[in-house]
Amino acid sequence: MEKAYNHKETEDKWYSFWEKNKFFTPNLNSKKPPFSMVIPPPNVTGSLHMGHALNNTIQDIVARYKRMKGFEVLWLPGTDHAGIATQNVVERELAKEGLTREELGREKFIERVWKWKEEYGNRIIYQLKKLGSSCDWTRERFTMDGGLSLAVKEAFIRLWNDGLIYRGDYIINWCPRCKTALADIEVESSQENGKLYYIRYPIEGEKEYLTVATTRPETMLGDTAIAVNPGDERYLKYHEKYAILPLVGRRIPVITHPYVEEEFGTGVLKITPAHDFNDFEIAKSCNLPAIKVIDEEGKMTREAGEFEGLDRFSAREKIIEALREKGLFERTENYEILLGRCYRCKTVVEPLLSKQWFVKTKPLAEEALKAVQEGKTVFIPEMWTGGYYHWLNNMRDWCISRQIWWGHRIPAYYCSDCGNIMVRKTTPKKCNNCKSERIKQDEDVLDTWFSSALWPFSTLGWPKKTKDLKIFYPTSLLVTGFDIITFWVARMMMMGLYIMKEVPFRKVYIHALVRDATGQKMSKTKGNVIDPLDMVEKYGTDALRFTLTAMTAQGRDTKLSEERIEGYKHFINKIWNASRFIFTAGKPSEDGFQPLTIEDKWILTKLNETIEKTERALEKYEFNIYAQEIYNFLWKEFCDWYIEIAKYHIYKGDEEKCKNTSNILLYVLEKFLRLSHPVIPFITEEIWNRIPENFKSNRKSIMIADFPQKDEYEFKTEAEVFEKIKKIVTTIRNIKSDYNIGEEREIFCKIWASENIGKEINKVLYIISHLTGANAEVICEKPTKDILNTVIREVDDMAVGINIEGLIINRENEIKKAQEALKKAEEELSFLMKKLSNENFISKAPEEVIRKTEMEAGLLSERIKVLQEKIKILSEMKG
Repeated sequence: MEKAYNHKETEDKWYSFWEKNKFFTPNLNSKKPPFSMVIPPPNVTGSLHMGHALNNTIQDIVARYKRMKGFEVLWLPGTDHAGIATQNVVERELAKEGLTREELGREKFIERVWKWKEEYGNRIIYQLKKLGSSCDWTRERFTMDGGLSLAVKEAFIRLWNDGLIYRGDYIINWCPRCKTALADIEVESSQENGKLYYIRYPIEGEKEYLTVATTRPETMLGDTAIAVNPGDERYLKYHEKYAILPLVGRRIPVITHPYVEEEFGTGVLKITPAHDFNDFEIAKSCNLPAIKVIDEEGKMTREAGEFEGLDRFSAREKIIEALREKGLFERTENYEILLGRCYRCKTVVEPLLSKQWFVKTKPLAEEALKAVQEGKTVFIPEMWTGGYYHWLNNMRDWCISRQIWWGHRIPAYYCSDCGNIMVRKTTPKKCNNCKSERIKQDEDVLDTWFSSALWPFSTLGWPKKTKDLKIFYPTSLLVTGFDIITFWVARMMMMGLYIMKEVPFRKVYIHALVRDATGQKMSKTKGNVIDPLDMVEKYGTDALRFTLTAMTAQGRDTKLSEERIEGYKHFINKIWNASRFIFTAGKPSEDGFQPLTIEDKWILTKLNETIEKTERALEKYEFNIYAQEIYNFLWKEFCDWYIEIAKYHIYKGDEEKCKNTSNILLYVLEKFLRLSHPVIPFITEEIWNRIPENFKSNRKSIMIADFPQKDEYEFKTEAEVFEKIKKIVTTIRNIKSDYNIGEEREIFCKIWASENIGKEINKVLYIISHLTGANAEVICEKPTKDILNTVIREVDDMAVGINIEGLIINRENEIKKAQEALKKAEEELSFLMKKLSNENFISKAPEEVIRKTEMEAGLLSERIKVLQEKIKILSEMKG
C-alpha cells in the first residue's frame, strides 16, 4: 500500500468505475422499496459554488446510505434553462461582435442560445461528478428538453381550462435593463440611503394645500388621488374635497383609507396606481384610474407631459426644479428606504402596470398549506414551516410571463381580426371564433420557475404514464436551501397537488447557508469566496465533503474556512495510515476470532455503539452528528487506543495473538469503511477493495455492499472496565505532562481500586505500561490522601499516584514557572468571570460565544487546580 493517499489518482478512477457499472441507475424490475430524489436543477450558466457543494453532498450521503440499506434509489439530475441569466450571457457574447438580439432576430438568437448551451451548459454537470454525486446520469433532464417542454404546455393548458390562468393588467415588478417582468421573489430588497421629498398639493378653490411626503417624486405625474387616514383629525375638513396635481393641473380627489399611516411623513399619501403595489390595491377598492408615466425602458411616457422621454431618475431632478419654481416644493430629508433590485443585473426595479399572464394562487396555495399541516409533507427542521406558511398565506397571484426570448413560449394564440385568445399545444390554422387565418402566437415566455414547479413529475415522464412515474412519484426527499422555499418548494407543492393529486415529496430537508469563518456571506466583492473545485484539487473531494457534513447542523449556517478543510484532510490521511498499518500488521487467522481480550471486546462494543448512533443520525438527517461519530470512533477510539494496544500484540505478543489482533483490526476497518462510505466515498472504495475477500461480502463495490449492522454480542461489563483503564492511562499521561517528566524517565505508578476492579486492572497492566511507559502496581484499598513527594489524582472511584522524587531536574525553577503560570491563569479567569457576570454581555453575545467563554473559564479553573497542586507538592518535597 502506497505511503501516502493520492486523491488525484483515486477519484476519477472510481467515479468512472461506478458509472461504467451503472451503480447509479435503479433497476425498475427490482422488488426493493423505492427511494427517490430530484436534484434542485442548477442553472446552465452556473458553476459549482459552496452552496451546491453542501446541497449535493447531503443528497449523495442520503442516496448512498439508502442504496446500502436495501432501497432501489433514483437520484434524478438535470439543469434549468435559467431564462433571464442565460439570455444575458448570450447577449453579452453578441455585444462583443457588435450585435444585438433584435438585429439577429428571434429565431437566429434562439439558435445561438442553444449553441451556447451545448458548448458551455454542461460544465456544472462535470463539476457535480467531481464532487462524487451518484446521480443517475442516464436520466439527466433539462427544463427545455422535448419531454419537459411538452409537460409545460400540458400544465399551462390545464390551468387555463380550469380558469386558474388569466391575462390582465396588473402591477408587476419590472426590470428596465432585462426588459422583463420579475416575480416578487426575483427582487432583492435592501435598506439603502434615500430621501423624503415634501410636495404641496393645492386644494381646489382654496388657498390651502396638503403636503405629501414621497420617496419617488417622478411618479407624482401619475397620481390619481391623495389619501388620508379616516381617523386622522388633522385632515377631517379635507374629506371628499379635490386637490390640483402640481405641474399637471389634473383634478384628483382627497380620499380616506385605513392603509395610510398617520406617522409617516405628513400623514398624507399620494396614490399612483400604475407605479406602486399598495396604491394599485387602494385604487381597485376605490375605483380610481391608473395612469402610466414610466415605460418599460425606465423613461417617462407621453402622460408625463414636458418630461416625456427623460430617464426616470433624471426626471426626478427636473420635477423637483419645476416644483421649486412654482413654490410647491417644501423640503427634503434623509430617509432610509427599502429598495428593490433585479436579482440578475441589480438594476432598480420599477413597479409597473402591465398586461401579463397570471396564475390564480389562492386555491392552489390552500391545498399546499393543508398538505403540510396534515403531515403529508414534513419539513426538517420543522422551524422552516413558518416561512412556508407565511408565504402561502400572503401570496399574490403569480405573474408567469416574461418579456424575453429564451424560455418556453406561452402557448397562447391571438386572432388579429377579432382578438380571440386560443390556448393550444400547436399553432391553430384559423380562429375558432371568426375563422380568420391571421393567427399570431404570444411573444412572451414563461417564468423559469413555472417549468421548475413541475420538476418532480415532469422529469419522471409526465404527462405520459411512465414506469418511472408509477414507481418513484411522490419522491421521498427534497434537499434544498431555505432561500428557495418560496421560489421553488411552495410552487412544486402547489403544482404537484394540482396535477398529480399528491404531494411531490414526503420530506423536505432544508439546509442553511455556507458562510466564511467569521459568519459573513461569501461574495466576490468581499473576497471571501472559497471555491469548492480549488479545495477538491488541493485537499480532495472526501476532505471537502466531510468538512461540510461535519459542520452542517440543522437550522444553523455553516461557517467554513480553508483551515477546516485542511484539518479534515488530516482525518482522511489518518484513515489511510491506519489502514496501511493494518494491512502490514501480520497475517490474519482463517479460524475467525480466538478468545477475545478486554480491548477486543471494548472496540467491538464501541463499533456497535457507533453503528447505532450513525444510523440514528442519518435517519434523523443529523448529518453533523453522523460525521462526528465517524470521526470520534476512527481517531479517538480505534487509532488512539485500539491500534496503539494492537502494536503491543503484533510486535511483542505470540503468533496466535498477533493473528487474532489482525483479525479484529480488519473486521473493524471493513465495517468502518462501509459505515463512512456515504460521506467519504472515494477513499473508502479504494481501501475496501484491498481488504481480503473473506472479510467482506461478495460485492463488486463498497457502494452496493450493505450498510453495517449492529452485532448481537454484549460486552458491556468489559467495556466499562476498559473505560476505567483509559482514564488511568490518561491521568498518568497528564501527570507526566504537568510535571515535565520526559519519556526516558522510569516511572513507578500506584493504582488504588476496589478489589473487583483491581483484579481486572491487574490482568492488563501490560496495556498501561505499553501506553504510558510506567511500571504500575494495583493496590486494592483506598489511598492515603497525602503521600510525600507523590502526585495523587482521583479517577472515578479509583486513584492514581506517581512518586516524582528524583524525576524533577530543577525543583526551584519548576516552582517559579508554576507560580508565574498560576498568576497569569488567575488573571485570565478573573477577566472571563467578569464577562460572564456582565448582563450586557450575556444578553447580547451570540450563544456560541457565551459557551466558548464558559468552556475557557472551566479549563482555566482546572489549570489553576493543577498548578496549585504542583506548587504545593514541589514546595514540600524533600531533597
